[in-house]
Amino acid sequence: MRIILLSENFPPEVGAPQIRLYEVGKELIARGHQVEVLTAFPHHPHGEIPEEYKGKFYQFEHYDGIPVHRTWIYPSPKGSFIRRLASYFSFTFSAFYSVFKAKQADVIICTSPPLFLGITGYIASKLKRAKFIFNVADIWPESAVELGILKNGTCIRFAEKLEQFLYKKAWKIATATEGIKEYMLKQGKNEKDVFLLPNGVNTDQFTPGKENAEKLESLNLTGKKVFTFAGRMGYAQALDSVLKAAKLIQERQLDHIGFLFIGDGPEKQKIVDMAKEMDLRNVTFHDPVPVSEMPDVYAITDFSLVTLKNIDLFKGARPSKIFPALSSGVPVIFSGVGESEDLITYNKCGIISEPENPEDLAERVIECAGMSEEDYKELSWNGRRFVEREYSWRSIVDDLEENIKEETVELFESC
Repeated sequence: MRIILLSENFPPEVGAPQIRLYEVGKELIARGHQVEVLTAFPHHPHGEIPEEYKGKFYQFEHYDGIPVHRTWIYPSPKGSFIRRLASYFSFTFSAFYSVFKAKQADVIICTSPPLFLGITGYIASKLKRAKFIFNVADIWPESAVELGILKNGTCIRFAEKLEQFLYKKAWKIATATEGIKEYMLKQGKNEKDVFLLPNGVNTDQFTPGKENAEKLESLNLTGKKVFTFAGRMGYAQALDSVLKAAKLIQERQLDHIGFLFIGDGPEKQKIVDMAKEMDLRNVTFHDPVPVSEMPDVYAITDFSLVTLKNIDLFKGARPSKIFPALSSGVPVIFSGVGESEDLITYNKCGIISEPENPEDLAERVIECAGMSEEDYKELSWNGRRFVEREYSWRSIVDDLEENIKEETVELFESC
């Protein structure tokens, strides 16, 4: 089958959409499908285009064996909402050049957000006479409105009309979570036309590893129970609650507990400054590391921290950082409610704490630090089995092929 993957983001950028697109593309190619990626020049999260791409409008390359077409984007790291819109629309239009450069396709899978890229995906499907699959990883504009990012009434109404148009025109919709799937069904889509394309993990890359004593020493974490937050440090993660929990633990003189923050994001400097003001001696910050180095991080981690703000929007969230941790045999402390809480509880692979409740989080951390080896091994084993069974990229692409096989049948009938 001939498949185009259209997304604003792709490696070498790091993030859930980038990893999902990369892993799905690799797995599809390994199964004999023709795959091309249409994406922007790298620009996330700092809003800077690397030197090797600056001054260019278009470049074709192979990234780890995947054919990739890249076009210009106006990068906007933090600025105003208008600047972010300019960034979205710059790639929405520049991507058409890649559409014309790309080969014929049977299926175009377009990732949202940004919602506006769906315009490109839909028109490209008409130009290529391909099926249009809209891959919705976040409900937009609803999420932007609830988070306070989008406030202009005119923009909201326009985005809502575009949203409904794209959902209606999509041959099928692939959703990142069950919550988004339910939303699509409420919008009138038939159940057979909506399927899950969730975040997953490379279970061959992320496996239970051996602790690196030198790495622990370099981070001043030797002899400690390590609780790691790894990933984007943004508004949604409510990391101030983690720092407050760390302060409570420090006040109780539980020096065998250490917190490790690895990553970057719009809230990082604020969190770093807050940790200094609170004089936290049990917190260590580290720059982002490539995905290839994350197994080493999990090898020195006892529990992975996954936290979200306490708002209804996140009840349907499945943070991508859950799966590599579990695949590495590292249980998760999930501070949140909803879909992820149910997954972790049902599969007995972690501990749940109340979102944005530092006192409760501190108690759960202390509980985990004192857990017996037998109970810890049970959580670890349960998590590894769970993701191998349901969230390896192999199983996810199995489901993807099953849901687009109708296209294959039609192609053979037309031959």
